[in-house]
Amino acid sequence: MKKILITGANSYIGTSFEKYIKENYPDDYIVDTVDMIDGTWRDKDFSEYDSIFHVAGIAHSDNGKISEEKEKLYYAVNTDLTVETAKKAKSDGAKQFIFMSSAIVYGESAPIGKIKVITKDTAVDPANCYGDSKVQAENGILPLNDDPFRVVILRPPMIYGKGSKGNYPLLAKLALKTPIFPYVKNERSMLYIENLCEFVRLMVENEEQGTFWPQNAEYSNTSELVKIIAETHGKKIKLVKGFGWTLKIMSHCTRLVNKAFGSLSYDMSLSEYKADYRILSLKESIKATET
Repeated sequence: MKKILITGANSYIGTSFEKYIKENYPDDYIVDTVDMIDGTWRDKDFSEYDSIFHVAGIAHSDNGKISEEKEKLYYAVNTDLTVETAKKAKSDGAKQFIFMSSAIVYGESAPIGKIKVITKDTAVDPANCYGDSKVQAENGILPLNDDPFRVVILRPPMIYGKGSKGNYPLLAKLALKTPIFPYVKNERSMLYIENLCEFVRLMVENEEQGTFWPQNAEYSNTSELVKIIAETHGKKIKLVKGFGWTLKIMSHCTRLVNKAFGSLSYDMSLSEYKADYRILSLKESIKATET
């Protein structure tokens, strides 16, 4: 039986992973969680754990320009705390450190009407301090990787599921309220929370190391996504063409528009793995999220 320590209490990903393991693999893994806020985690012995799953971090905000104080907080938590935790894990004798990075290390979505596909040759290009704090964390923990201490970096796209935050719940609310919705041709990588949980489990089980780009088995189109959500609730939505120029103009006023309707996807070859982690398809995952 392998032991996993989640560093970061009450996070969506951490609590979802713990729930997933306890419901599906109760006899195979022991999952503990430690709060990273008050500093008492520094006194905890990490040596008994096969893997440290680091989810503590400051989430990205789309509220435009951030204060200098908030920027310092991004680096203090997303970078410095990550590196300190990884160093402690190695020093204590833990065997693996899994870091939740993000697709944000590649910058913003492409403008509406354009395509942005990430391949193995795409260099990181963070567009803000949030993305850069993740890049700096990666750079700080990668040198720790050796035998027997294995470092795993996960760069997932938008994560969604029951209780998630971000763009998905906003789109879900729209799906229930509006009879029409703009049809925009875009392509986005997404990752259902339980698909992520299974991927993390496989990282632990197979004692992996390196950088990984998990995503769903199919790309998402924002307009079709809203339509599927509506249909799950027995509603019909008419997708209307001709809103492209309006959305392009609106995208200059708020990043949320481009984040929802712009394109950002991983080449599918980046996300292949030797074991199947995509336990639900896009439609199945939306049904599970909405019911």
